Amino acid sequence: MAEENGLVQIYYGDGKGKTTAAFGLAFRCAGWGRRVVIAQFLKSSPCGELTAAERFPTLTVLRSKGIHKFTFQMNDEEKAVVAENCRTLLRQAAELARAEEARLLVLDEVIDALRGFLPQEELCAFLDERPAGLEVVLTGHSLPEALERRADYITHMVKEKHPYDRGVTARREIEF
Repeated sequence: MAEENGLVQIYYGDGKGKTTAAFGLAFRCAGWGRRVVIAQFLKSSPCGELTAAERFPTLTVLRSKGIHKFTFQMNDEEKAVVAENCRTLLRQAAELARAEEARLLVLDEVIDALRGFLPQEELCAFLDERPAGLEVVLTGHSLPEALERRADYITHMVKEKHPYDRGVTARREIEF
């Protein structure tokens, strides 16, 4: 059946909306009563998406633990902790998606985690061996060739203008 085919979607680029698009798809899928697992890599701060996700009993969000800094602010020891957390998070998300026969798995910012925190081979092996009906969404800023080859959908979010360029920081309820 066409609706049971699990495809790979990628939202990437420097534009706003990658996580928003991924959560929108997750809410749609959960709204139909299907199991959804979301794993957020390199993110641990409070955000409105988590509060909204709690309203869906079939949606589970897993998040990075530990360091609450941007990666460029971390020392080598902190980076090692984050790398271990990323590998653990991918394994947990994959196991949970399989165990609960999830329809959708969102790996938010997983592409950025490939830059020194998560081996690309691990992510690609999971994509190649995922359950047949599992839709997978990947988000991040770049598009590695290995992921491009495995993707069925690719959406490039391009920033043309952003208030951050004028010094306006992320706003609660809008950006997080």
